[in-house]
Amino acid sequence: MNEHAQVSNAIFLRSDIAFNALYPLNVRMLSNRHWTPIHIAQLAVDFLAKDGGKILDIGSGVGKFCLAGAHFAPTAQFFGVEQRDYLIKHAESAQKTLDLSNVSFIHKNFTQLNLREFDHFYFFNSFYENVDSLDRIDEGIDYSRALFDYYVAYLRNGLEQMPQGTKLATFHSFHGEVPAGYEMVASHQSGDLIFWIKK
Repeated sequence: MNEHAQVSNAIFLRSDIAFNALYPLNVRMLSNRHWTPIHIAQLAVDFLAKDGGKILDIGSGVGKFCLAGAHFAPTAQFFGVEQRDYLIKHAESAQKTLDLSNVSFIHKNFTQLNLREFDHFYFFNSFYENVDSLDRIDEGIDYSRALFDYYVAYLRNGLEQMPQGTKLATFHSFHGEVPAGYEMVASHQSGDLIFWIKK
């Protein structure tokens, strides 16, 4: 990323309103509820990417966390997995505008990934749509309490298999996905953002 791009990106990343200008209006309208605020992304990135590594955002939506992370931590690699193809396209469009090379988006259900291919994880409770029928992104995928329970258990089991030192940042989570071996090391935003390390 050249110096001009760095300056341009800093303008987009100065506020959520500025960043949301990267997206069409219908996507911007979902921001307050579904996309990670810039200040939360910076806190999480400072924790997760301190030593570089591969960081996976589980349910990355339009890529806001990954794109902010790629800007704030250029020595780390950010990956976003998202099952909605049109959100991936919005993420890739924003990535092109920001000219960030240390970020990739994966169009899959996260259960199709091998979590051992990544080092650390960010989780903004992307499963909650399955139990909250009033505030879903869309009606284009299946929802159910059974899917919520399955996803939580799958993620918990996957995190359990990770090596010592694995970091996890959860935002607005019930923490059912956090295995017993992970220790809470910091809490921010009145407990909404929590940092964990596998001991």
